[in-house]
Amino acid sequence: MRLTRREALTSAAALAASTALPDAALTQDQPRRGGIVTVHLSSEQRVLNPALRASTGVYVITSKMMEPLVDLDANGQPEPMLATNWETTPDGKTITFKLRPNVTWHDGKPFTAADVQFTAMEMWKKHLNYGSTLQLYLDAVDTPDPLTAIFRYSRPMPLDLLLRAIPDLGYIAPKHVFEGTNILENPANTAPVGTGPFKFVEYQRGQYIIAERNPNYWRAGLPYLDRLVWRFITDKSAATAAMEAGQVHLSPYSALPLADMDRLKKDARFVVSTKGNEGNAVHNTLEFNHRRAELADIRVRRAIAHALDIDFFCDNFLYGFGKRATGPIPTSSPAFHPTGAPQYPFDRKRADALLDEAGHRRKADGSRFSIRLLPAPWGEDIALWATFIQQSLSDLGIRVEVVRNDAAGYLTSVYRDWNFDIATGWHQYRNDPAVSTTVWYRSGSPKGSPWTNQWGWQSEAVDKVIDDAASELDPVKRKALYAEFVRLVNTEIPIWMAIERQFVTVTNARLRNHHNNPRWPSSHWADLWIS
Repeated sequence: MRLTRREALTSAAALAASTALPDAALTQDQPRRGGIVTVHLSSEQRVLNPALRASTGVYVITSKMMEPLVDLDANGQPEPMLATNWETTPDGKTITFKLRPNVTWHDGKPFTAADVQFTAMEMWKKHLNYGSTLQLYLDAVDTPDPLTAIFRYSRPMPLDLLLRAIPDLGYIAPKHVFEGTNILENPANTAPVGTGPFKFVEYQRGQYIIAERNPNYWRAGLPYLDRLVWRFITDKSAATAAMEAGQVHLSPYSALPLADMDRLKKDARFVVSTKGNEGNAVHNTLEFNHRRAELADIRVRRAIAHALDIDFFCDNFLYGFGKRATGPIPTSSPAFHPTGAPQYPFDRKRADALLDEAGHRRKADGSRFSIRLLPAPWGEDIALWATFIQQSLSDLGIRVEVVRNDAAGYLTSVYRDWNFDIATGWHQYRNDPAVSTTVWYRSGSPKGSPWTNQWGWQSEAVDKVIDDAASELDPVKRKALYAEFVRLVNTEIPIWMAIERQFVTVTNARLRNHHNNPRWPSSHWADLWIS
């Protein structure tokens, strides 16, 4: 069914008109069925299958249509979804999931353990960025009956790790749709078939995506909404105007201009907050291509780190929504955050000396060498950070050309073609270092897999400590291994996690049950409603 643009945006106009309703509407506390919520997205990745691509840009859309085995509840604890319970053996090598009965795919076919087995072995293990590393030692998934999936590992898999990972890396795809096809080119990657509360309707490139209520959803009475519409609005000022006009009800993942968010948080019509993003702490990154001779030299990488005044940038450009990071494990993860790792404070003289020592003395015109910087198109902070890097390195005599691409172009250039010198984007920490952090450093990820080690850098010592930590069942020993991991990567800085912060969401105040779990923008929204 193809909707006109006017039909797709009908609810936005209706909600805008409702701002004239009495204030009593704001006190409504009983869930109301019906209505359409429109979500602002600043870019599109053109792949909507979270079993193949781990990305907030995918989750924010498809987590409403496809579901993981486990999600997080309001307290950040594992919550049953397609799996109802789980258990592990003492050696950590066998983990059994019992699956939810009477669940159907959107096309009417039954959901079974065969779908779990196929997705785990053919998608997570072979293609899913982050998943391929997490499931490196997954040997098989047995299916003794339609509602049991037994994961068998050759090395121990800590149950807590797997349960923290599955909300992002445990989405299940329908075997009957993908089996016997080219998985990476299957049309269902852009027209998802899932078990979730909303069913895919239409995807108009560069314009919108539409999903409607699933009338056969396994949770009785849900979802409340009739429809979800995701609008691609790349102009950030236009997106803010759409929010203020009521044409857009939600803008997740820090997609609006920072100055506008600072202004909108004073407007009673909106909720501007980091709440509901606790499970997605984020770093602004500096990613070095070690195939470039200058950047393969550790002295040059350290010089670049010393040249950037992070505290000044956070104070003057991020409106207080960030701070200097101390490594790839953020302070918001006390279970794993270490102290004492090497740091690179702002020190222009040290940066100059390191470059001279590396043999890159200034030429007659004051320059040393030139590089190309590719910033990801996800948020304003990345664009500001790229300009700040350019200006800061210019003072060192390093000329920086900033090359801006759309989302698809950026991902292709950096992770498939390796056509960059430095890149900058977001690293997201998802509750445990083994979920989406160590994969940035471990060698062996398939070429083209986004947000993995595609830098032309490898360390056997780092690979070993990553593997040992991921299979260590003792939590004290596991934390110590991650402290050693941070020491090693902060010493080598193959990439640099420079700034630590959390995402900000701008939400229309008439939405209810929003941001009620630590990964809410990437969760199901089955209980979301409009007052």
